[in-house]
Amino acid sequence: MKVLVPVKRVVDANVKVRVKADGSGVELANVKMAMNPFCEIAVEEAIRLKEKGIAEEIVAISVGSAQAGETIRTALAMGADRGILVKTDAPVIEPLAVAKILKGIVEAEQPGLVILGKQAIDDDASQTGQMLSALIGWPQATFASKIEIAEGKATITREIDGGLQTLRLSLPAIVTTDLRLNEPRYASLPNIMKAKKKPIDEKTPEEFGVDLTPRLEIVTTAEPPQRQAGMRVDTVAELVDKLKNEAGVL
Repeated sequence: MKVLVPVKRVVDANVKVRVKADGSGVELANVKMAMNPFCEIAVEEAIRLKEKGIAEEIVAISVGSAQAGETIRTALAMGADRGILVKTDAPVIEPLAVAKILKGIVEAEQPGLVILGKQAIDDDASQTGQMLSALIGWPQATFASKIEIAEGKATITREIDGGLQTLRLSLPAIVTTDLRLNEPRYASLPNIMKAKKKPIDEKTPEEFGVDLTPRLEIVTTAEPPQRQAGMRVDTVAELVDKLKNEAGVL
């Protein structure tokens, strides 16, 4: 079985994001970038499926600038077999456009499974996997915390408000990963060196007939307001008074 794993290049999760002075977005110049954490989990799960003998080939995919190739190389160093970079200099690529590109790649590659992160930490959209499922008509399981595959079926455990939900899907299918699915491995130095020799095919959005023109306009970007200092009270009566007359929550 072939497994496709879309990965996204985002600001490193450990970096404090700064808003541009003109409020047009966040500052990306001279900022450390890395693979989206949920995408790392997806790559790790695909590798584990290969180690179990379930998957035969893992293809890492990214849509973005030439620097997105570095994210694919990270996936290759972790254990993916080859990569596909859909190269574009568009500053904003919305989830629907990504899903349409992935649809074209799925039709060309004919995988048995597509595993992707449930969301990216830059836009928190959590839409690409669901949109891809709708476009190609495959079953989907989102926010997976456990994946088991046997006899052409995928059994997915996902966390919901009331506990755990178990879904059984017929393959091929789309699965999006949650934080508790696994702990991604670190790429070893030998694997990093091997990754430099693994192939990355370059495509363009035009090859898939996808228009990347944004449908949404970012009006302004602003940092959240600074948290106000708290206060100490001496009695419960004083606390209730302040909650009622000052905070207005009672």
